Amino acid sequence: MHAAFFLLLGASVARFLLRHPGEPRTPWVIALSVTLALLYVLGPAVGGTTPGVSGTPRRRLWLGLVVATWVVLVVLAPSFAWCAVPLFFTALRTLPPRAAVALVTVLTVFVVAAQLKLSTAFDPNLLLAPPAIAALATAVFVHMERQAQAQRTLIDDLIRTRRELAATERREGTLAERQRLSMEIHDTLAQHLSSQQMLLQAADRTWDTDPATARAHVRTATGIAARGLAEARRLVHDLAPPELDNGAGLADALRALDAGPHIEVRFHLEGTPAPLPDRAESALLRIAQGALANIREHSGARTAALTLSFLGDQVVLDIADDGTGFTATGTTTPAPADRGHGLPAMRARVRQLGGTLTIESTPGEGTVLSASIPLEPTG
Repeated sequence: MHAAFFLLLGASVARFLLRHPGEPRTPWVIALSVTLALLYVLGPAVGGTTPGVSGTPRRRLWLGLVVATWVVLVVLAPSFAWCAVPLFFTALRTLPPRAAVALVTVLTVFVVAAQLKLSTAFDPNLLLAPPAIAALATAVFVHMERQAQAQRTLIDDLIRTRRELAATERREGTLAERQRLSMEIHDTLAQHLSSQQMLLQAADRTWDTDPATARAHVRTATGIAARGLAEARRLVHDLAPPELDNGAGLADALRALDAGPHIEVRFHLEGTPAPLPDRAESALLRIAQGALANIREHSGARTAALTLSFLGDQVVLDIADDGTGFTATGTTTPAPADRGHGLPAMRARVRQLGGTLTIESTPGEGTVLSASIPLEPTG
């Protein structure tokens, strides 16, 4: 648009000098042409306009000076009338809609008058063409401005939606991390503290009557406290369970678990062991620890059996006990122990890995808890 303005202005100056050489008004026309060019060049210096927003008072004053200089030029030399076309768009970008349309109408009237003055005979095209061009220019600008405004609105909505999505993801990440930490604390520190409490209470009851047994309870509690301290340190650093450190596999870690001094824990390995993801190993180990804690606190069992089975496309961990059991009507029915945090935490761990957790129990016949996690195909 700027190039078109200067092209039309230069063509008008050339036409005037060719048609009216040596006239007294020539110096005025040249001076006004230079003034109009300088004023137009100063446009960006006085501040542009943001799309969809009216210009500043300084820019409106600048537009008034440009239009006034152009009007004087048209009065002196009607051939400068077509410089109004670029001014149409400048007015539409600078002024509010109604004021811009009014100014475009005034400019169009001057263009029509100038063309009629240049014509030697009446020509309807000279009367109809300038308003048609002005109407077309205004319609094109208004349409483009509406499209630009719609695009700006869409971009703003997308940016706001992206920010809301990012905030939602942060909240979900925070909640997931809190859930993970709560499960880690429940399955490690809380269980260790519960075991220590039970052992120390037993030691207190037998301290006078059976000092040897009491000391054994204290030593066991001390060992549990040491493991709890290691768990706490590892939890702070957000690393794998300490039982899996130093290259120890899941089978070795499960084999080393115990459920207290009065419960015999047996471990069985079935199938060919396959490498497991760290998350799967950690989840199965925590499930086993939580299940043994439930057996110790709720079942009254004397023995517990852990069976780790590698079945090719999945790994299954079964924890069975010979305790009192309970009435289980299905895999999704909460058991009495579900009122705590243990079983929900186990289900959450398995669900995060795409697996399933099932519980089978009958009063007086013990309980079997089975956690199945699918494995990625190899080769």
